[in-house]
Amino acid sequence: MNTYNELIHQYRKLFKEKGLPPETVKAFLFELCNDHKINLYLDIDKPMDEEVYQLFVSGMERIMNNEPMNYVLGYSYFYGYRFTVNDGVLIPRPETEELVGLILSKYDEYFGKKKIRVCDVGTGSGAIAIALKKEEDRLDVYASDISEDELKVARQNAENNGCQITFLQGSMLEPFIERGLRFEILVSNPPYIKTIENIEASVYDYEPHVALFGGEDGLRFYREILRDAHKILLPKGFIFFEIGYDLKDSLSALAKEYYPDARIEVYKDINGKDRMMMIRT
Repeated sequence: MNTYNELIHQYRKLFKEKGLPPETVKAFLFELCNDHKINLYLDIDKPMDEEVYQLFVSGMERIMNNEPMNYVLGYSYFYGYRFTVNDGVLIPRPETEELVGLILSKYDEYFGKKKIRVCDVGTGSGAIAIALKKEEDRLDVYASDISEDELKVARQNAENNGCQITFLQGSMLEPFIERGLRFEILVSNPPYIKTIENIEASVYDYEPHVALFGGEDGLRFYREILRDAHKILLPKGFIFFEIGYDLKDSLSALAKEYYPDARIEVYKDINGKDRMMMIRT
């Protein structure tokens, strides 16, 4: 049996030949070893454990076929918490962690220690809702999704992370409107990729299209949310969006149509791209 180190070098070479990021090899193996209580750095020159070897080789083949590593593992990390993911839910992105951080900072700034209600529209894996609740227990968090399969994943993630979220099935804001619920904060990371855009094969081929594409202009779901937001937002409420890097102007104009007196602020992500929008109604 080859050692861990020998197999890392072998597959790093294969990844380079295929134009794939070679660092994925060690990252994937590190997760497998952690799950099997193996210290990769201490055992790196030892023969690879047989069970880990089988999982590693089969996983490498899937990843070399452009399947995202997190789907192969069956989980992803977001805001320091572990989330189950499968090909029915979008893999949480680092940019979305910045959205969570922004919401938490604005909560501290505007609400202090007050207990408030927050709704996460189109929750998917539940990453935003769960991270907010884990970081600030005074938030009373609700989350919606149109897909019962996605909500099963989200509920499992909430249970695994030991937090209470109220999950509701329905399209966009409908489940909140139907129940007469009102919120201080509405947050959403809706599908915003324009249908005409080209995206990476690993994303297009494996991640759910319903969670990716936002119509020809990328604004379809923002439009739906903004149209109905007044039905669930309390006075002087907040809307937080993750946005496409090229949607700042068009989405700001759309928000002004529905909330002409709103304060609208756009924030850049760590890569300097417009990525988050705050609308104070």
